Amino acid sequence: MSEQKPIALITGGSRGIGRAVATELAGTHDLIIGGRREETVAAAVNDFPGARGFVADLTDPQATSAALRAAGIEELDVLIHSAGVFGGDRICQTPRAEWERVFSINVFAVVDLTRQLLPALRQRRGQVITINSGSGYRSGAGGGVYSGSKFALRAFSDALREEERGCLRVTSIHPGRVDTDMQVEIQRAKNTGEYDGSKYCSAKAVAQTVALAVHLPPDSMIEELSVRPVNG
Repeated sequence: MSEQKPIALITGGSRGIGRAVATELAGTHDLIIGGRREETVAAAVNDFPGARGFVADLTDPQATSAALRAAGIEELDVLIHSAGVFGGDRICQTPRAEWERVFSINVFAVVDLTRQLLPALRQRRGQVITINSGSGYRSGAGGGVYSGSKFALRAFSDALREEERGCLRVTSIHPGRVDTDMQVEIQRAKNTGEYDGSKYCSAKAVAQTVALAVHLPPDSMIEELSVRPVNG
């Protein structure tokens, strides 16, 4: 890995927004592509010269710690949390296990990975970026689980920003609906009819927003930024 370039670790980097962020940063950063499956991470790594993989089930604390030890990340410039899931239904229809599943991935995994990488980030006076959602600002019928996890993620980002102010930059990105595989699944679950990705933000647009935050001079940071489709 080149010593000249800053290092960026992107969770969920093999698909969707994470993959678009990797593409956006590939020319300026040495990439660590995170994901759960060896084959999908390896395929993504092959597309980015100089990249390496970080394979771990981030909902498993022991597996995450073991993967970090194996990776030997002593210094890190940017940590981008893009891995996440959608889930839940109306409150009366959603069992505890579904709340736990969504929060485990969208919140607890983010907290645990960040905590363990703080020494490496502090070494480089680095940056943490969380890919949140418009649902991190508001909720509605059927959205309590997902929105709850994103509200919690925003609270984590706000707290980390203040705790590490002057050392780390912390940015919370809040996209509206984005044209990804996850969005296809969401709209299918809602039975909204034929899927039309042109109605939504592109993953590239969100990635360019992330890059804007990454490339700011070190004396400045974007604390929160919302990016939404033009049509709603």
